[in-house]
Amino acid sequence: MRNLYGLAVPSTVSDPESRPRLLSPTYAAITIGMFALSVVVAFEALAVTTVMPTVAKDLDGLDLFALAFAAPLASGVVGMVAAGTWSDRRGPVAPLVAALAFFSVGLVVCGTAPSMEVLVAGRVLQGLGGGALAVVLYVLVGKVFPSELQAAPFASFAAAWVLPALFGPALAAYIAHALGWRWVFLIAVALTAASASLVAPSLRRLAPHQPGAPAPRSRLVWALVAAVAVLAIDRIAVVAVVVVVVALAKLLPAGSLLARRGLPAVVAARGLMSASFFCAQAYIVFVLEENWDLSPGIAGLVLSFVGIVWAAGSQVSARVGDRVSDSAAMVWGNTLLLVGMAALAGTIWADLHPAVAMAAFVVAAAGMGFGYPRTGVAMLTASSDSDRGFNSSALAMADSLGSALTLSLAGVVYAAATHAGRDPFLEVFALAAAVGALSVVSAVRTSATRPA
Repeated sequence: MRNLYGLAVPSTVSDPESRPRLLSPTYAAITIGMFALSVVVAFEALAVTTVMPTVAKDLDGLDLFALAFAAPLASGVVGMVAAGTWSDRRGPVAPLVAALAFFSVGLVVCGTAPSMEVLVAGRVLQGLGGGALAVVLYVLVGKVFPSELQAAPFASFAAAWVLPALFGPALAAYIAHALGWRWVFLIAVALTAASASLVAPSLRRLAPHQPGAPAPRSRLVWALVAAVAVLAIDRIAVVAVVVVVVALAKLLPAGSLLARRGLPAVVAARGLMSASFFCAQAYIVFVLEENWDLSPGIAGLVLSFVGIVWAAGSQVSARVGDRVSDSAAMVWGNTLLLVGMAALAGTIWADLHPAVAMAAFVVAAAGMGFGYPRTGVAMLTASSDSDRGFNSSALAMADSLGSALTLSLAGVVYAAATHAGRDPFLEVFALAAAVGALSVVSAVRTSATRPA
């Protein structure tokens, strides 16, 4: 076993004081830097959700509102595949630099965008960088830390979403009010640079990379095809959906699109539950502002509650462990998700108090917290050394492309309902509920055997 200096270290030691520690001088800077980068990505995601209604109105681009969320998810898949292939062949340093560059340039483009079209282009660049960054950070964990420490950085990546969930929406609303929404993007550039500066010194001390076998280029081609098709749905809806479906068939385990029992159903459930939840999350602040006249700061509080409840649900899911099977946890989680989405659509239809809408979305978040982590556990249980990497990337791609596709369709639904004089929010959340119902069906099929 070797540390980040390339020096051999013992895999086991008898003296607890001599065991490697995450915040020891050897690892402290890169640990804090990687955690900080995860915090920046989390803050940017939640902050943009809070201010995007203001951005879309200011740039006269409500028709591109959904695409502004779908764009980084779609391009992120391309970034994931490219960064994984590049890291295997050349090591993580160059992909990390490229990921940070794309992410930062995308933020600058968004922060200076004169139109919604330019902002969407910036979001595409952000997604390329963000998707690549997620993969490279995982590669760095394996490259830098000894095996006995690797679980801790992964846990820190999840924990990195807690603080942004608590304070990010309110801070973003304050920045937008005091300085203007553009600074929500531009401040994130400075935070990215500061975080990267902590990681950089350790990269120069990495052990030489041993190139792996070249990955098939077809995966990158299909990821690019799927991303372009998602972004073109508002132009050529039917054709684009067909292209995305064909691309997913090439990128996911066989039978995933039909939720075939076992691993394919796990991948399907993951993609569908993400699609349902993140479609609704993109519009939750918007509907609270438009239908109930709440301020961005007050409406954004729902995102803070969601972060807390999601984290709590994940902890409960972990604590019950073997007492609740992975399949049962996914069924319960997806059922809560569906209940929350249906209640949210019903709240809009009946014009109930906004607190009811917030509570419904928080219920959906509880379902995500309880069921979402088990998709990863179930995937690893069904994998072997020969297909663990493929299945892991498939799960991530189902997550991103499922969300991006549903968000793009939500944009089409929103525009059609607006032009027809119907309530566009009701139809968007009805779409999220319908996708949630499909996620429940897929979750039921995640067990490798039929229930007796």
